[in-house]
Amino acid sequence: MCGIAGQFVLNRREADAPLVGAMAERLAHRGPDGEGSFFSGPIGLAHRRLAIIDLSDEGRQPMGNEDGLLQIVFNGEIYNYRELREELLAAGHQFSSATDTEVILHAYEEWGRDCLARFNGMWTFALWDGRRRELFCARDRLGVKPFYYTVAGESFLFASEIKALRAHSEVGRRPNDRMLSTFLAWGVADHTAETMYDGIFQLPPAHAVVVSMEGVGEPVRYWDLTMNGAVRGVDDDATARTVRELLTDAVRLRLRSDVPVGTCLSGGIDSSTVTALINDLLRAERPESVGEQQKTFSVCFDDPRFDESRHIDVVVTATGVSNHRTTPDTGGLFEDIERLLYIQDEPFASLSIYAQYCVMRLASGEVKVVLDGQGADEQLGGYIAYQAPYIRALFRRREILSALREGVGSMQHHRSFFSWAFRQVVVRSERRDLLRGSPPEVLRYAGSLDEVLKREIVASNLPLILHWEDRNSMAFSIEARVPFLDYRLVEYLGSLPLDQKIRGGVTKYVLRRAIRGLVPDAVRCRMDKMGFVAPEEVWMKDELAPRILELFSSPEFSERPYWDAEQVLRNYREFLDGKSAYSTEFWRIACAELWLRQFDA
Repeated sequence: MCGIAGQFVLNRREADAPLVGAMAERLAHRGPDGEGSFFSGPIGLAHRRLAIIDLSDEGRQPMGNEDGLLQIVFNGEIYNYRELREELLAAGHQFSSATDTEVILHAYEEWGRDCLARFNGMWTFALWDGRRRELFCARDRLGVKPFYYTVAGESFLFASEIKALRAHSEVGRRPNDRMLSTFLAWGVADHTAETMYDGIFQLPPAHAVVVSMEGVGEPVRYWDLTMNGAVRGVDDDATARTVRELLTDAVRLRLRSDVPVGTCLSGGIDSSTVTALINDLLRAERPESVGEQQKTFSVCFDDPRFDESRHIDVVVTATGVSNHRTTPDTGGLFEDIERLLYIQDEPFASLSIYAQYCVMRLASGEVKVVLDGQGADEQLGGYIAYQAPYIRALFRRREILSALREGVGSMQHHRSFFSWAFRQVVVRSERRDLLRGSPPEVLRYAGSLDEVLKREIVASNLPLILHWEDRNSMAFSIEARVPFLDYRLVEYLGSLPLDQKIRGGVTKYVLRRAIRGLVPDAVRCRMDKMGFVAPEEVWMKDELAPRILELFSSPEFSERPYWDAEQVLRNYREFLDGKSAYSTEFWRIACAELWLRQFDA
């Protein structure tokens, strides 16, 4: 895991070394273990190293092949690098390091751009091909690692984070009003190639792009996810066994590390599954990266409505792992909010991000790599809101009995959620009137369940969550790994019929069967999904209220074109007085204002 940056000058002049150096300096938190650069005519590459695999000097980047005509800067991990290395050795390639970076170089020599299909991992890289005089850039299938780019001053500029691109005096000087308005209205971001900075783009997941003297090519998709829209049709036991096997191997690969590895444990099903699988592997295979006892990291709250301590305790007792806990509060948030916004680069839709930020800070004192459960919810129908499109589609297929069965199950398990959700739909619809402009409509839950889940995986939800996690972890020089996003598991789960994801109102049906006997039933069978939440409503009504009132009353706030400042302030005061319900629009507006002030600074 690292930070990468670079410049390809398109007018045949030489790369600007001071500019590339300034870009790399803004990524120092991503790579405190070393730095390097490569310049040759129009190309300039820079790297900040977080040493995870092969800690020797041979792992330094930019890294070249034997004749130096290929040069690469790489951020991420190729988990199957050992197997690929053996295959490439058999084909006659020679290696001078034990890194996965060098595996990418030789894989490109052997298979060209098709090498991407061989990789199991998370990555973004820029590979300069001196023979062809072109730059080959690629991002992993699910977009775990970030890649931003722009064209300015007749140069193609790229970097791991937006802040690095803004080292150029002409880049990212205006907000992207359409993206900011869409965020304010719908709470989404990272759902398109655009960012909230005018003229700055991200390479979409599962895409590659080639840059040459002729210009920047169109990004090309090299992988896609196929979803099974059938309702039923596979054997439950066989499917559960396959899921368990694939997930176990995904975890096994992600324990490959030359530095200590720990686990984020929220107390939910997904992170508890990862924790339990690591403990099994620790007993059976003793991966050195974990040590004698697995280290886990959790967030807790004083308010019992948001605290998951009892579920964490169940997993800790069953596995014997070492558990470290942190308790975020508004005092810490006041101190951290400016850095959090700087690290994230863009405004964020929920204060739950702060809980994860605190967990990563806690983990950084013990390990350099963490595994967690991101990606399971979007693949397995884990969010309760997914049940509505499932039931709706069953009715449209005239599967009336199945639809009624699902409806009864949903109400049995999640009645309180649907009651809350109905009220929130009404409140949020009204609060959109606080906003100005006409942003494009984002309907996350339109269509059948398979359509919704694919959209959530590739666009409307997972990319945003991965953005948060990458920045939160890298803020503390921590590498976060996500075994549920092993592409083999993703493809298999996508191929399963829908009743393996939701059945009788029970979410993540196949996963719950797969981990029977592995994860304690008190966690495996729980229906009250939380995750790394934060008591946002409580904070916004109590401790944060004076700060938010000051923000909403300020002259700067009133001059923004994105909202009706008087109505926002009036509506927020009604919430404080108990006359209206809370909704996340208040935080989104406040966060956008804080971001705009940092933007203008």
